[in-house]
Amino acid sequence: MISTASTVIIGGGVMGCSIAYNLASRGVTGILLLEQDVLGAGATGRSTALVHTHYSTQVLAGMAWHSLQVFRDFSEIVGSRCGFTETGHLVFAGRKDHDQTRARVALQQEAGIETTIIDQQEAGALTLGFDLDDCAAIVHEPLSGYADASGTTLAYATQARYLGVKTALRTSATELEITGGKVTGVLSSQGRISAERVIVAAGAWSSGLLEQCGVSLPLTVSRHEVAAFTRPSASISSLPGATDLVNQTYFRPEGTDLLLAGGGGPGEPVEDPLVYGHRPTQKSIESVWIRLANRIPMMEQTEYKNGFAGLYTSTPDRHPIIDQINGIEGLFVCAGFSGHGFKLAPAAGVTMAELVVDGQASTIDISPLRLSRFATGPNSKAGLLSESGDDIVI
Repeated sequence: MISTASTVIIGGGVMGCSIAYNLASRGVTGILLLEQDVLGAGATGRSTALVHTHYSTQVLAGMAWHSLQVFRDFSEIVGSRCGFTETGHLVFAGRKDHDQTRARVALQQEAGIETTIIDQQEAGALTLGFDLDDCAAIVHEPLSGYADASGTTLAYATQARYLGVKTALRTSATELEITGGKVTGVLSSQGRISAERVIVAAGAWSSGLLEQCGVSLPLTVSRHEVAAFTRPSASISSLPGATDLVNQTYFRPEGTDLLLAGGGGPGEPVEDPLVYGHRPTQKSIESVWIRLANRIPMMEQTEYKNGFAGLYTSTPDRHPIIDQINGIEGLFVCAGFSGHGFKLAPAAGVTMAELVVDGQASTIDISPLRLSRFATGPNSKAGLLSESGDDIVI
């Protein structure tokens, strides 16, 4: 076990591995990544891995657009494969979401994102077998799709190792060592590690680690379920990814004959992230099935194949915290992605590396994501509310 590192990253999901790779690519040496299980074993390994850009705030739209471009050219940028598949992504909005959806698209277009409002006839050509009568606005992102969550994580980790990053698996961080207002090390299940810098990217475990240092993260952990159904007809063989605001579902193709679908809304609270049901309940399967069939009627004749449940670690405003902790030199946090961490991971890694090396991020302005925003509560001045005051979209 390594006993000394310049930088310790806690968390071996896609976020921690992206940070490790991006730091190493900036020339940082002596990096050690700690993971209490195996890489991607937490929320990352139970992600649907959708990649789209439909957000209602500038900071998340910018991060999503940067990340999409990385996913699309991952082999050239990172040097390995992430399994990105271009399907396009559609957003179905009803009358009550019509104005907010148009405002989101205008914001995204202003940021340079390739997205547009299309009519039902245009959408019909992309969605054979879909019922679109209840859609007042339909958004089309032609470049979006999905990737391989575990594959992306391993790709980042592999390239990080080539650049000198060390990885300690099945090694839990139990305590952060702070001396004189400065990080001096990490106590782990394998012993003490001396460190000048610590980055906490441990998802649902982040708040527990930082509470020991007197740092309170406003994070809640909840359980979210995804079901896999067969695709019953060749007419939906070419299926786009989608966010259905009317039916509160999201879905994407999986392989050649399956469809992954999840439901919106708050998930079941989880007290201990190590102890929760990993399979969807019968109630949730039936609920998402009914709502899915509202959009794709032929899915009434499908079969449920399997499913999984993963964790969302959320902040009150559903925006992540990417920041250096005030008052503790060398301590950083990257957590609270509220269910959309995978699609933002490339940008999160880049901006965290910039924050560490340069003192501030330059690729994207992440200042609205500082922890200090919760001292007074999120507001429009922080850039975390759209003009219409609506919530972001997962």
